[in-house]
Amino acid sequence: MQMTDGMPYSMERMPIAMAYVPWQHFARTYDLDQALQIGTIFPELNKSFTGRGGHC
Repeated sequence: MQMTDGMPYSMERMPIAMAYVPWQHFARTYDLDQALQIGTIFPELNKSFTGRGGHC
């Protein structure tokens, strides 16, 4: 495979990615002691880790 600047040549032709990030609405937060244990101050971001990719 032909390389250009350390990347495969085919990647050079790909468009730059565009991300969609919804606005976060700050409704409530955890107290600081609980937030440090959980890893986030926002309850909406407290998601369980299942160890599998692509599943919510």
